[in-house]
Amino acid sequence: MIAAKKQYISQEAVDNWYTKWDELRLQIHAAHAARNGQAKQWMLQGIAHFTEFLTAASDVSSYDAQASYELLPLNGAERLAFVQANPAQYASYRQLDELYKETKKRCARLRV
Repeated sequence: MIAAKKQYISQEAVDNWYTKWDELRLQIHAAHAARNGQAKQWMLQGIAHFTEFLTAASDVSSYDAQASYELLPLNGAERLAFVQANPAQYASYRQLDELYKETKKRCARLRV
């Protein structure tokens, strides 16, 4: 298991990471509501942002789908793989949103 580095999951670092997701989440939601085909581009940014945080907080050079990360919630790798395979689907957006929320909570638990 790839352990999280405590200095990378501080309250401030996680809040900054999650604030960026909130901005992307609003764009993705609006694109899905408008059905204008723009959701995929925003989702790809959201997925990249999620994996960037995961790798930075775990102090590895790149995301490895086969590795087990301490930060990922239950079935996180499988759920992220689904999102990556289907970025334009609304179900993927909902799943990514839940991954962000659960990872934020997991960071808080690991800080304690």
